Amino acid sequence: MTTLLEARGVSRTFTVSRGMFAKKRLLHAVSDVDLHIAKGEVLGLVGESGSGKSTLAKMLLGLLQPTRGSIHLGGVDVAGMSRLDMARRIQPVFQDPYSSLNPRKRVVSIVSLPLAVQGIGSTEERREKAIAMLSRVGLARRHADLYPNELSGGQRQRVAIARALVNNPSIILADEPTGNLDSQTGVEIMKLFDKLHSEGNTIILVPHERDIADYAHRTISIRDGKIAADEYTKGERTKEPSPAGL
Repeated sequence: MTTLLEARGVSRTFTVSRGMFAKKRLLHAVSDVDLHIAKGEVLGLVGESGSGKSTLAKMLLGLLQPTRGSIHLGGVDVAGMSRLDMARRIQPVFQDPYSSLNPRKRVVSIVSLPLAVQGIGSTEERREKAIAMLSRVGLARRHADLYPNELSGGQRQRVAIARALVNNPSIILADEPTGNLDSQTGVEIMKLFDKLHSEGNTIILVPHERDIADYAHRTISIRDGKIAADEYTKGERTKEPSPAGL
């Protein structure tokens, strides 16, 4: 299988102040992590709060630079990539659909923005592509001209997913994508990710609850900044996470 993303000996250290007169100390948030993600895979990245999983996710997205080690996307070291090139290859879906969408922009402008940034298509072509992507994630054409505050939480998260998908990136990284949603809406959003995978998308799930990792083919457990386990499932999800598990 084609490896789309690979981390090699990745570490991230922060300097932490302990007071005005105390010496600063080093916090090893992530230590010597090796991982790979294959094309068409759904990878779950799990760990307790403070385990280092969020720091690792930010490094995979290029939002943080490793203190040591390297990350490769499509065989290319991300250290030499521009932000635009990174954005073409990997896109995030964040936890809070209330803060991740510009409240002053209509939905169609939000979804088409990545196309505009990359200089793809005319204004009308970008609009039609955005509307087609909204349909793909389960929203109607009428939603395109609404503002985020006119949508429910689940609809906003679908807009965020459409925005991430519109430029056809190699990987979607969903960081706690149901964390701010009610249980039933969370289940619906996870079913959407399941559908997107069946259509050929490669997805990294960083769940707030372990049950959501049941949607993954493979689960990496992070503990104290290191990989504690790297486990394959049978290759397909075998059960629906219960609403209570979200």
